[in-house]
Amino acid sequence: MSDLIVIVYPSEAKAEEVRTRVLELQKEYLIKLGDAVIATKTDAGKIKLNQLVNTTAAGAVSGSFWGLLIGVLFLNPLVGVAIGAASGALGGVLTDVGINDDFMKNLAASIQPGNGALFLLVQEMTADKVLKEISGFGGVVLKTSLDETKEQVLRDALQQHAVAQGT
Repeated sequence: MSDLIVIVYPSEAKAEEVRTRVLELQKEYLIKLGDAVIATKTDAGKIKLNQLVNTTAAGAVSGSFWGLLIGVLFLNPLVGVAIGAASGALGGVLTDVGINDDFMKNLAASIQPGNGALFLLVQEMTADKVLKEISGFGGVVLKTSLDETKEQVLRDALQQHAVAQGT
């Protein structure tokens, strides 16, 4: 079972800094993520999602390979690559991996323009060590699927940083 954690930071750059640190923690086997997305809101109110995996590009690459292979079999590799890339890209656009995009856009609509909301889909984590690493970045918890006790521990750790910074 995965847990969703959404933390709002004052800028997209700060959210990206935290996401980079969390991905480093994943390499240290302290956390296992299903997804890590940053959502921002423009001054015009448009929501932008900065995802780790570009499913459109991945689908196009995969489709190109399979299209080339099928094209070689039928003696027309260029047509096979073109058709494969197009169908792969279409499949990639229609694929939603990890956190639902519509859910993220709806939730990110509540943040202030310029802020960055970091969406983490956590499959497993060593909570005390991960919390120690990310609490120094501050942030405000927007939403979690954690139980109330764990959520309060997260909120307290992030708030301690805000108090220490005098904000």
